[in-house]
Amino acid sequence: MANRSEESEHDTVLRRSNQGGVLDLVVKRPLRWLRMLVEELHWSFFFGVIVVYGVSQGLGKGLSKVSTQYYFKDEQMIQPSQAQVYVGLIQVPWIIKPVWGLLTDVVPVLGYRRRPYFVFAGVLTMVSMMVLSVHRNLQLGLALSCLVAGSAGVAIADVTIDACVTQLSISHPTLAADMQSLCGMSSSIGSLVGFSLSGVLVHLFGSKGVYGLLGLTAGLIVVVGLLLKESPSRSPGRKHVNEKFIDAGSAIWKTFQYGEVWRPCLFMLLSAAVSLHIHEGMFYWYTDSKDGPSFSKEAVGSIMSFGAIGSLVGILLYQNFLKNFPFRNVVFWALSLSVLSGFLDLILVLRINLKLGVPDYFFIVVDEFVSHMISRIKWLPLLVLSSKLCPAGMEGTFFALLMSIEHVGHLLSSWGGGVLLHALKVTRTQFDNLWLVIVIRSLLRVIPIGLVFLIPNVDPSSTILPADMLMNRRSEDVVETDKIEMTALLNNEA
Repeated sequence: MANRSEESEHDTVLRRSNQGGVLDLVVKRPLRWLRMLVEELHWSFFFGVIVVYGVSQGLGKGLSKVSTQYYFKDEQMIQPSQAQVYVGLIQVPWIIKPVWGLLTDVVPVLGYRRRPYFVFAGVLTMVSMMVLSVHRNLQLGLALSCLVAGSAGVAIADVTIDACVTQLSISHPTLAADMQSLCGMSSSIGSLVGFSLSGVLVHLFGSKGVYGLLGLTAGLIVVVGLLLKESPSRSPGRKHVNEKFIDAGSAIWKTFQYGEVWRPCLFMLLSAAVSLHIHEGMFYWYTDSKDGPSFSKEAVGSIMSFGAIGSLVGILLYQNFLKNFPFRNVVFWALSLSVLSGFLDLILVLRINLKLGVPDYFFIVVDEFVSHMISRIKWLPLLVLSSKLCPAGMEGTFFALLMSIEHVGHLLSSWGGGVLLHALKVTRTQFDNLWLVIVIRSLLRVIPIGLVFLIPNVDPSSTILPADMLMNRRSEDVVETDKIEMTALLNNEA
């Protein structure tokens, strides 16, 4: 009896220990991590990240993606190949992010370098979304103009907060991976909420009603600009601004002369360009009543929410287990898994899953979860690497330039996917060759694996640029740290 009692007590202690370990991993450790970032980087950093990454990009992406797909399909009545091309066109403002970054770095407005750009970005997004929401029978050209303008507003807000993130990565190099994880986590949680609500909201209010909601949430970006604590600086003359542009161009050119910079940039461009996007073709097939599963709006939104969960899991995996590994190793294995996950769509379209007794919804949810998790694990080390390639004083401009290179690749992949869908005659009602589109897309994903040698084989704690490029050589011509504050963002003052 005594032995049984001791064993029972031992089991109880062990069970409590396991529960405490799970609680520590799921709750306590993330809270300690967030508290550490708050203490090191100041609470206002979180406000900017949550609004821009969590609300504007995360929630906004979740709501806008589903609403735009149904807007093109049901309101504009266009083919999937056209929709794929137009989706790429909407991303053009992200390609010219260096322009926004250069403006925020060297051109103050009314004596301020950050606040006016947040306000302008919010107003631009609000107006464009409201026009889409209230205007009936809007012509395709005008509708595309509004979508591009809304995308531009989000891009301007993004590049403004990116400048702060990049500067902090230079001043706190050991926290570079943590900051990217925070940004990615905010975006993923926002996307999860957005995708979870998107199908229901589109069903209740229609795609144009969702655009109205996006216009309201864009007002938070304006709030960021109004609450931004930033010390005013004397507006430079036109000659002084021209000198700054020349200095910026010179710094960018000098930085790109380093092989450690242009090689990973080439990798990001090529790897994104050959990974063709065929999302619109798959969406039309999802909602087709004859050949596809004929999912409802609610089902489409919930499926995409599992993709957001996969992204969040990918962030957690990278943050807890992969962030200290060399960039090249993480990207290589993520690319290898990406090739395999691409063929899951083939199993679905050929209806092999039904022959195996696996329902469409369950299979698509797993596919969405896995593909987004792998994509996030592949992307995070490249983000951290990009933040370490930026010269001091040009953080916003150069980081935006690196991201625009990635967006050029995504634009090419989106247009390439549209051309492929059109060439193989995948239409609103014809999906006979969709399986071949998937095979070609998946095989092209092998190409980037052979290009990973372009990525530096260093870990996130390493310094890549020479020391002289990480120092402000002309303090009067750059944005001083103590003048770029988001409620004392870059200072540790309470």
